[in-house]
Amino acid sequence: MIQPAITGTGVFTPEQTITNDELVVAFNAYAEKFNADNAEAIAAGEVAAKAPSSSEFILSASGIEQRYVMDKSGVLDPETMHPVFAARADEAPSMMAEMAIDAAQKALAQAGRRAEEVDLIICAASNHERAYPAIAIEIQQLLGAGGFAFDMNVACSSATFGIQAAADMVRAGSAKCALIVNPEICSAHLEWRDRDCHFIFGDVCTATLVEPAEAAQGAHFLIRSTRCATEFSNNIRNNNGFLRRTRPGQMADRRDMQFMQEGRKVFKEVLPLVSAHIAGHMEDEGVAADDLKRLWLHQANKSMNDFIGRKVLGRVPEPEEQPNILQDYANTSSAGSIIAFAKYSDDLAPGDVGLICSFGAGYSVGSVIVERA
Repeated sequence: MIQPAITGTGVFTPEQTITNDELVVAFNAYAEKFNADNAEAIAAGEVAAKAPSSSEFILSASGIEQRYVMDKSGVLDPETMHPVFAARADEAPSMMAEMAIDAAQKALAQAGRRAEEVDLIICAASNHERAYPAIAIEIQQLLGAGGFAFDMNVACSSATFGIQAAADMVRAGSAKCALIVNPEICSAHLEWRDRDCHFIFGDVCTATLVEPAEAAQGAHFLIRSTRCATEFSNNIRNNNGFLRRTRPGQMADRRDMQFMQEGRKVFKEVLPLVSAHIAGHMEDEGVAADDLKRLWLHQANKSMNDFIGRKVLGRVPEPEEQPNILQDYANTSSAGSIIAFAKYSDDLAPGDVGLICSFGAGYSVGSVIVERA
């Protein structure tokens, strides 16, 4: 049986950042104008007034201090409050493909591999800028890779599901050098005018190279085991899609066309699901809590990560045991756990065991147990 390994990772980080203070100024200007324009309806109880946001509220609710975005000007314009991107010709590279190429080249450089050695590309993300042709196939062409490529969407769990698919193909021999990329332009499907979620997301792209351990050119992580699970819930959703135009009156800019969630329900239902998933995976693989040197969790919310860390380890994790990056990047959907892994894994010693976990809409949860070789 071929032993798969993670031999390289890469992170593309946009140049622009939005701090909580900047975000609050824009949101509160929008809320103030909304309340003024709808004063009579608000007084009559027909429309709810928009409450102001604050940096303290955002930090307390999420642990987020800033986020990287592809375009901040549109987001911070109270008249727009979404990113503004120039239209691209059909023959021009897509935004997601450009982001992925940057992250992929970094992962290949770390692994000591050439693009033409890649024979599988999986573009795994929570939203794709088009349905077809697959973004992954475009990345394959731009990168100069061979083999085959396909897109995958399991929302925030896309990266770990992609790693499992790639690892399985490497084990089976149907792929020798697999690249999983997670280009996330979350700023484009976030409703920045909603106080409950306007601070959650940021943009980024990660890349992970998976190949046989025996082919590794340098330090790497053995993929000891992977596990994925899904359980349907509509509490995190995006109702946009091509069928919208087939329904009379639904062409307008509806709120549910962007990111939607029932936050309290998600918190209550996802945490036990993820904690039990990780515990079961570790038990089946003979990994005790004391054996685990590092937890690279999905970076959605600091309170969620802290809860899961305590359940998994049976105590409060030390900061280095459960590194958080969401204070700088915010929630980057599928990419979050891979950013944490890429930034906080080099210090582990041979034989050290860690676990990558992502979770989100679906519900979905994926975990990857790795060992430093």
